[in-house]
Amino acid sequence: MKKMKKKKVSAEEKLYVASQWQLMWRKFKKHKMALAGGIILAIFYITGLFCEFFSPYNIYKRHQDYIYCPPQRMHFFDAMGRFHLRPFVYRLEKKLDLETLERTYSEDKTKRCPIYFFIHGDKYKLWSLFEMDIHLFGVREGTLFLFGTEKLGRDLFSRNLYASRISLSIGLVGIAISFVLGCILGGISGYYGGAIDTVIQRVIEFLISIPSLPLWMALSAALPTDWPPIKVYFGITIILSIIGWCNLARVVRGKFLELREEDFVMAAKIAGASEGRIIGRHLLPSFLSYLIVSLTLSIPGMILGETALSFLGLGLRSPVVSWGVLLHEAQNIHAVALCPWLLIPGAFVIVVVLSFNFLGDGLRDAADPYK
Repeated sequence: MKKMKKKKVSAEEKLYVASQWQLMWRKFKKHKMALAGGIILAIFYITGLFCEFFSPYNIYKRHQDYIYCPPQRMHFFDAMGRFHLRPFVYRLEKKLDLETLERTYSEDKTKRCPIYFFIHGDKYKLWSLFEMDIHLFGVREGTLFLFGTEKLGRDLFSRNLYASRISLSIGLVGIAISFVLGCILGGISGYYGGAIDTVIQRVIEFLISIPSLPLWMALSAALPTDWPPIKVYFGITIILSIIGWCNLARVVRGKFLELREEDFVMAAKIAGASEGRIIGRHLLPSFLSYLIVSLTLSIPGMILGETALSFLGLGLRSPVVSWGVLLHEAQNIHAVALCPWLLIPGAFVIVVVLSFNFLGDGLRDAADPYK
């Protein structure tokens, strides 16, 4: 009984002496949807970071005999009903209708193509640094098209993994720029007030009043068409950040107006702290949890912005691969009617945006652990 009582007391003591971040984590773990969203996003970012390893093929490799091939199904049971521990796909047979020129693909149930893990395949450079040829999975004979192929016979599963790296990183880089601009300009506006506050707020109101999509389209159309892909990437990121900082700056300004007359700020001034130190070491950390929530909920907007611009042909362009670029290539009635697997990138965008929203909701609830 005494041991149980001691354990109970120690648990209560841990709760009383827990830091703000520990209390936030304790409350966040109770939000199941937020945890699920965080796990899904972690999977997406890990696969995007190591997309060369997870992809069975090089994204530019063409399979001329398998144009617009539908997704292949993985099997554990063969045509005779026998179970195989190693998954496999059947070899594909192509037929061409000489009258309509329609391609049809069927499985040859007599020829199995086992799927092997950590298999040697197409060579690649991981992060453009390490030359390797090991892939997580693949086949030694036949083909493996989990998401099918497109008009040039390129594997869509590999292209979607590569696209996740571009689309997801644009959200992070764009938010990083927006975070810096929002904190600096919002902090200056709220801390100093007066004429500088008026000027910054009028600029914010002007930018917010402009419809986002037409503004993005106009700015992205101004990018030179002969720019290399890396310049276009950073150009699109900067464009998406132009509007993204405005809402964050208003939140920071409001918090600064609320906190700048608090006792701890006055104590810092009396102690001789500089204004930059007061802003960076005292004011911003006091509502850092709200900033994290705001950033988490803003990333989906960045991803949707890049996807929309690339889908309209005004953002990233081939040979760069992003979810928007892949959807742009599927922008025809043939894709919708006959090749619906070309729209898979749209499903990824929906899943990622929902996961960020769930994660943001959980962080917002955890930001105030005392409720």
